[in-house]
Amino acid sequence: MHDPESRLLGIARSLYDQFRDGIVPHLVLPTRTKKNIEYSTEDDVWVYGDQESVRSVKTIRGARTLLKTVHLIDLLVKEHLRGNRASTLREIYYISENWELAKFAEQAESDRLIEDLEIITGLQREDFHVRPEEDGAAVFGPLRIRERTRRGEREIHCQEDIGEAGYQIPFNVDFVEFLDHDARMVIAVETGGMYARLIENGFDEEFDAILVHLKGQPARSTRRFIKRLNTELGLPVAVFTDGDPWSYRIYASVAYGAIKSAHLSEHLATPDAKFLGVQPTDIVEYNLSTDRLTDRDLHALRSELTDPRFGSDYWQKQIQLQIDLKKKAEQQAFAGKGLDFVTKRYLPERLSELGMA
Repeated sequence: MHDPESRLLGIARSLYDQFRDGIVPHLVLPTRTKKNIEYSTEDDVWVYGDQESVRSVKTIRGARTLLKTVHLIDLLVKEHLRGNRASTLREIYYISENWELAKFAEQAESDRLIEDLEIITGLQREDFHVRPEEDGAAVFGPLRIRERTRRGEREIHCQEDIGEAGYQIPFNVDFVEFLDHDARMVIAVETGGMYARLIENGFDEEFDAILVHLKGQPARSTRRFIKRLNTELGLPVAVFTDGDPWSYRIYASVAYGAIKSAHLSEHLATPDAKFLGVQPTDIVEYNLSTDRLTDRDLHALRSELTDPRFGSDYWQKQIQLQIDLKKKAEQQAFAGKGLDFVTKRYLPERLSELGMA
């Protein structure tokens, strides 16, 4: 069993030993850019490659970063692990107000250092009792679970025991036990409007589908929940998003893993997840209502053409088509064909093409 306290203290001990031995104190971490992610054939996910970055006290900036890292380790060990307390990512940023020179300039800085500690220790921030600020996404469908909380355990059926808003995924989904289900698939949906449309149209019942509302870019807990549904229950997963470059990255984070959390891909990514739509080809085939791509959208699409996660023939053709069209479409554009079109025609046809219907 891993010991978060020992691993965190090991980092501080390593820095101390470097000081003692006359070595310039430093930490070595993988470089977190898309140029340093590579496909792991062993786990079928994208992970960091061999390029490394060094955090060293040779520079003032590096010295400050290591000082902040040690203060953060002190907080996690003394307050979180020994005191059995937890903080949100946002709270950690504010706690540093009392650290003088080690104060974080912005939350993005403290978030990155938490990720650094995950990489170095091989653990997840949940092991340090750190939780995200945002709520987890929602689930609706034929699934019965047992949830373990500080107030005890409870069993929940994700159709019968909840309202149409769904069951809210907790920040640590490894406290959730899957008891039984009658599902044939998992459909992860980007927007709340489409999630509500599928529930209202009875898609979950007709297709025995577990619906997961991603709430935009999915939180780690959401991706971990989807991963568990896929691996533990053997359920195929499809991701239904808007048709724009930012939504394709939402799909990529579910299927391939996010670049900044590639160190956790084996826990969070679902390599078998399929892209359901909206596809650029759908814009043409269904003559969907569209918006014009902005310069920022076009830049993002061109960047995706060089992103190894979008290196397949399918993605190269779809992205190039969208660049040529200079158009993007939202999920709700299907409503222009009627409120039942998406559940009676589009999704059944796409699921059949993907071998899931």
